[in-house]
Amino acid sequence: MPLLRGRVRCRRGVERARFQDAQGARPTRPRGGIRLTINKSKYDLNVEPNWTLYYLIHDVLGLTGSKQFCDRGECGSCTMIVDGKPVLSCMMLAIECDGKTVETVEGIADEGHPLIEAYAKHHAMQCGYCTPGFVVTSKALLDRNPDPTGEEVVEALAGNICRCGTYPQHVIAVKEAAAKLQVEKAAGRGQK
Repeated sequence: MPLLRGRVRCRRGVERARFQDAQGARPTRPRGGIRLTINKSKYDLNVEPNWTLYYLIHDVLGLTGSKQFCDRGECGSCTMIVDGKPVLSCMMLAIECDGKTVETVEGIADEGHPLIEAYAKHHAMQCGYCTPGFVVTSKALLDRNPDPTGEEVVEALAGNICRCGTYPQHVIAVKEAAAKLQVEKAAGRGQK
């Protein structure tokens, strides 16, 4: 019996020592390694399981073009294109994006997309906070439908909210950008 008591005491001593060592220390959380392409640049990143795509791109990587307005997936200001589809980046976990391609408003601007010029020309913004989400959503629309009707533009942008009320201007800007893309495509300089 004395031997058994010694082992129990020893085990309890080890457990007590581990507990004391752990007091005050932050518990470790699992991290996930992901690979993704953002605006044509490849990234190998370690992300926390609770990070959203918005947090990763905006706060960690510093691409601050996208905005977070509602943080509930209701306003569309944080929209990014993931594998060709517009998504609300505040609602998508970064770890879900492993192996995916992400396009942000910075990438759209860097490639000189006609939407940027059309939005400025037609004053499709006032405060500008919602504009990145509208531009990204419009780009996704034009990628899948290069000649949308006004109704199709309105339907595609229905998930984006503009508190300043610039809605009629968005249709004009998107239609003009679509026409310019058609001319560029016909001239052999089409963009993707």
